[in-house]
Amino acid sequence: MTISVTAAAAKHVSGQLATRGHGEGIRIGVKTSGCSGLAYVLEFVDQPATEDQIFEDFGVKVFVDPKSLVYLDGTVVDFAQDGLNQGLEFKNPNVNGECGCGESFTV
Repeated sequence: MTISVTAAAAKHVSGQLATRGHGEGIRIGVKTSGCSGLAYVLEFVDQPATEDQIFEDFGVKVFVDPKSLVYLDGTVVDFAQDGLNQGLEFKNPNVNGECGCGESFTV
């Protein structure tokens, strides 16, 4: 099982961690939410959990809990900018459909 981060996403996350002043990396998870069933959850990690799976690309660590990894296996995290909007984008091969607003997905 794997999660990967593009160079652009790693640069963005590294910048956010530097601005914050501390942190081991980011945690990516899923929660039940939205009209399609699941939504991504992002948070900074100061102290990894013992059950976390850790992935690292371009010097950025990504922490994923075992339950979320089932839904995230193979995901590529990228950084996208469209006009004034910017943020992390998830290219998840497990997604079967997304809601119209793009806030949730189904596998």
